[in-house]
Amino acid sequence: MNQLKSIIKNQENKRRRNFFLKFILLVILMVGFESNSWFSPFFESHIIASNLIRAIIFLLSGNLIISLARIITLRFYLQKTEETKVQPNFVIGIDRLSTLLNIMIILITLMLAFGVRPLEFLTSITIVAAAIALLTKDYITNIVNGLIMMFSDQLEIGDKILIGKNVGFIRDITLINMVLKTETGEIVIVPNTLALTSEVVNYSKNNAHQVIFDSEIPFFSKLQLIDLEQQLSKALGPFSELVFVEGAQLNVIERKPESMIIRYQFPIKSGEKATEISVRKAINQELINWSDENRKA
Repeated sequence: MNQLKSIIKNQENKRRRNFFLKFILLVILMVGFESNSWFSPFFESHIIASNLIRAIIFLLSGNLIISLARIITLRFYLQKTEETKVQPNFVIGIDRLSTLLNIMIILITLMLAFGVRPLEFLTSITIVAAAIALLTKDYITNIVNGLIMMFSDQLEIGDKILIGKNVGFIRDITLINMVLKTETGEIVIVPNTLALTSEVVNYSKNNAHQVIFDSEIPFFSKLQLIDLEQQLSKALGPFSELVFVEGAQLNVIERKPESMIIRYQFPIKSGEKATEISVRKAINQELINWSDENRKA
């Protein structure tokens, strides 16, 4: 079974157990609060306690409804999705959306606990709410765009993408931003709005992407393009299962007064980050060796 699918199922089993425990607690509270039990006189004389219990009942009810919807949605998703197509994006999207709805439930719960009627409260602060919405419109836009990306298959966690001048692997998609990790280890945080509205190149959606090496060679070097290309392609031999050696090519991309810039590039299968790092080291070492041999000559 797909490892990610197994992890999701284990987590969902724990959530189901928590769901039933919360459901039992809700039933106990509702029976004690709503029925004519010996608790009734206490709640009638203690308004604060009555409001608190009512708020807790609302909190548990809302949380259970959200949890039930989440459990059913994920169960349907796992049943209809093939092993190889299970992606963390959808699960993260469900988690983020559940968290957002639970926060709203908690806010309403706090109002009920203090004896405030939510509808009357919202009506009384309409102007303030409009001002808050205006001030937070960028955050709201980011949240909406984040949810769109989470529930789409265009960008997925683990994909290697180019956005603006940044190339990196998607490590997380939050409600506010996207977290990229570059090949050199830097963390780049990109707002969701920028990720969704700007041009993005997703290398992982193709079977392969290009790995490029640029090097500046002085004119006094006796450069033989064919010989150097063969030497570099030979260094790709140990990685032939993941690198398309036949697609490798060496070209001169710029001539300067005292030097020229050469570019060696080849396609490699996407998603093999560890292998790509090893290939880069091998090619860089081969360029260093060639430069050293050429200098001695």
